[in-house]
Amino acid sequence: MPNSSLAPESLPRLEQAPLTPVSPRLSPCQAVQQSFGWLLMTLVVGFVPLGDSPLAIWQPWLAGALAGLGVVRVMLGWIEARQRAYGLREHDLIYRRGLLVRRTQVLPLVRLQHVETLSNPVERSFGLVRLSCFTAGGRGADLILEGLPGERAEAIKQHLLARLSSPGLPEKDHST
Repeated sequence: MPNSSLAPESLPRLEQAPLTPVSPRLSPCQAVQQSFGWLLMTLVVGFVPLGDSPLAIWQPWLAGALAGLGVVRVMLGWIEARQRAYGLREHDLIYRRGLLVRRTQVLPLVRLQHVETLSNPVERSFGLVRLSCFTAGGRGADLILEGLPGERAEAIKQHLLARLSSPGLPEKDHST
């Protein structure tokens, strides 16, 4: 079989693939999770006794600056989570994230080896699940799709598992 050249202008554009936004509940969920970390750091900086250290007079200012930085980071995280989207196509799974630096991951389904769903207590309280996709030879998940409602994550997982059990075959229609 010859290895023919392709004209770049005739290739399908990834940007034209229809993407579905993740759940809007991801923004407040991540804000809660990030707030815990920033609050803990601010409390440590603000209340750890420094004694006669020259830094003691700056301690309230440092704690305030850290709290302000935390608020900005939580707000940027909120906005970034609202921009996330994913797409499941016949041959691949796409996940787009990022605010200033946009990252688009494409996972070919033929490379998929294992799929699992995960959720921590905060995610569960918002009804969200992470879908982790693994390929052969990787140490960890190659793609982690965050911000899926539980039913949708389970439906995507079942679709991917069906593809794993019968590679190369079209999926059967079970609707009848």
